[in-house]
Amino acid sequence: MQLAADELRHRLNPLFQENFTRNGELGAAISVWQNGKLILDLHGGFRDSKRETPWTPDTIVLVWSATKGLASACLLHLLHGRGLELTRRVAEFWPEFAQASKSEITIAQLLSHQAGLCALDDPVDVLDYPAVIAALEKQAPLWPPGAAHGYHARTFGFLVDELVRRLSGNTVSESWRKTFGDPLDLDIWIGLPESEEDRVATTYAARAGGTATPAEFYRDLATPGTLARKTFTSPRGLHAVSAMNNRENRALPIVSFGGIGSASSLAKFYGMLANGGELDGRRFFARETIAQMTTTLASGIDRVFQIPTAFSAGFMKDPPDSSRRLFGPSPLAFGHPGAGGSHAFADPENGISFAYVMNQMEQSLLPNEKSLRLVDAIYR
Repeated sequence: MQLAADELRHRLNPLFQENFTRNGELGAAISVWQNGKLILDLHGGFRDSKRETPWTPDTIVLVWSATKGLASACLLHLLHGRGLELTRRVAEFWPEFAQASKSEITIAQLLSHQAGLCALDDPVDVLDYPAVIAALEKQAPLWPPGAAHGYHARTFGFLVDELVRRLSGNTVSESWRKTFGDPLDLDIWIGLPESEEDRVATTYAARAGGTATPAEFYRDLATPGTLARKTFTSPRGLHAVSAMNNRENRALPIVSFGGIGSASSLAKFYGMLANGGELDGRRFFARETIAQMTTTLASGIDRVFQIPTAFSAGFMKDPPDSSRRLFGPSPLAFGHPGAGGSHAFADPENGISFAYVMNQMEQSLLPNEKSLRLVDAIYR
């Protein structure tokens, strides 16, 4: 399929505006690319709840777990450059990781949330990187690695960051800017420089009331002792959405949920992935690495979310026979959403990428109808 900018704007703009007039959106932006070219950018609303500062084309905002896809891309790029396969064991490069029966965990299992390390027994703080790494090294898997999968909400970023450090000597934050951010001129940061602070939209927690989905997961999330509760509270700290509006916390390179950027840059990055790993005549990924992003490694009932989910090497996929597709109709599509409604994906089959960012969160960890009906309209 080939998208036409005027027709796409005609289809998407009314739906986008309805998000503000009917669906409680505060400030938001969307971006669509195809075949390595920008097709459509839309933005609207406000950066603040007082509705004093309009959302402008250069507004950036917290994208929460959409950061995980960016971090995974850094690791995959590094692995290809070193000639390393996903079947290699994590402990080969991070020897201390082998403790507590983890010596056989592969990079593929780690990236597809199969390692069983979604929660920690040690009560370490999310801001104490060395302590979190030590706790992960001591942690025994919560299920036999490879036998199941469950979303590693907070620990995932630390696992990927440490592996990148062991392989390259650089953090994910440094690798992101060096490998993708600067070369592609992407307005996305994992650890926001002070020079960019004035452009950030304030993020607001979901309003009380409404329906939290998935319901069973949210019940468990509020129940001490459940796997969901343990997963989303370890490492501990920075649980209040408002905490991520503090300058000092925005500056931290929190790989699991700290990325800040624009819809246009997020879609541009996924547009490069959808375009076979190439943009503006420069190749960033080999076709084999793009195939690792499109190939499902884990699928079925998620131990944490308690609904069917699927993952490739660091990216989320639609499970087979999914009743509500998050990433469009193509089985090759992949991406990563963020809590509350942010969403981004690549569709290599059609060369399409999409991103939606916003500052008024909803009670949903997976993309909601504000973005999904826009995705549907792209493929209509």
